[in-house]
Amino acid sequence: MSGRWVDDLPRWVLAIGPVLILGIVFGLLYFTSPFGDLSTVDSASTLEIIWMLTVIGAIAGIIPVAIGMLWFPFIRNLNTRYLHAFMALAAGVLAFIAVEMTEDVFEHAGDAENTALALGLAVVGVGVTFAVMYLASEWRQRKMATTDKSGLQIAYLVALALGLHSIGEGLGIGVAYIQGDASLLLLLVLAFVMHNVMEGPTVVAAVARERETPPLRHFAAMGVIAGGPVILGGWIGSFAQSDLLAALFFAIAIGAILQVLIEMADLIRFDAEAVLTRVNAATFSFGFILMFILEDVLTELLLEGWLVPA
Repeated sequence: MSGRWVDDLPRWVLAIGPVLILGIVFGLLYFTSPFGDLSTVDSASTLEIIWMLTVIGAIAGIIPVAIGMLWFPFIRNLNTRYLHAFMALAAGVLAFIAVEMTEDVFEHAGDAENTALALGLAVVGVGVTFAVMYLASEWRQRKMATTDKSGLQIAYLVALALGLHSIGEGLGIGVAYIQGDASLLLLLVLAFVMHNVMEGPTVVAAVARERETPPLRHFAAMGVIAGGPVILGGWIGSFAQSDLLAALFFAIAIGAILQVLIEMADLIRFDAEAVLTRVNAATFSFGFILMFILEDVLTELLLEGWLVPA
């Protein structure tokens, strides 16, 4: 992913290049409204619905994650101290997502026919997911028989946690699509593009500590794992529209994120005397606040019509 010609590019190009690509994608979506007239959704075949939601899910999930991963050549050459800071920023992003999804769990559980059942399933979802990922991590460490941690394996865990979260995004897209609400659908996609672009560097931050660059297929696989489930969520949202299912998926994602945060802290601790430094605390807070701006403030502006395309 970072060939010799990429390494020869100026640092400022590596830093702002993904931003420019994101701007182009965002502009195309914003000004072209590519989803068309949804008034015929009711008469569409199942295959047509699945195909359209696949395209929309790729635009909202896989593409922005891939754009964010383009920061890998920039962050991999950072000093260890600053690489840890970047990983702390990624942890802040994950922590915000966990808090946001906790609110979603309570919201969907409250809207479910049986709130107590939904909350019970959510608690089980968090606990079982955390336990399974913890046991998998312990097995992996025993298998490796070394104190060294694989950044690539941590990156795959991060991608999995983000992928579980992406199912919830897809549920919203699927519901908006099946209801024929083109304006809401466009607004959701725009918001998720802005949101998911931060997931790319979150995934590759752990890999950046490795001396050797993994083969390109790993980046492609992690991008699909992190962003692809938006497509699955869209399919489920269009046919199920279940608050109980949404609460369970969000809870599963929360459990995965909690385990990934522990793994990332261990990864930092392997190279440093302390995890909680002033720099790490600052970047963690910045990541959390940045996601608040992207997820809440800009989404509200979109929904209130301030940023709606003409």
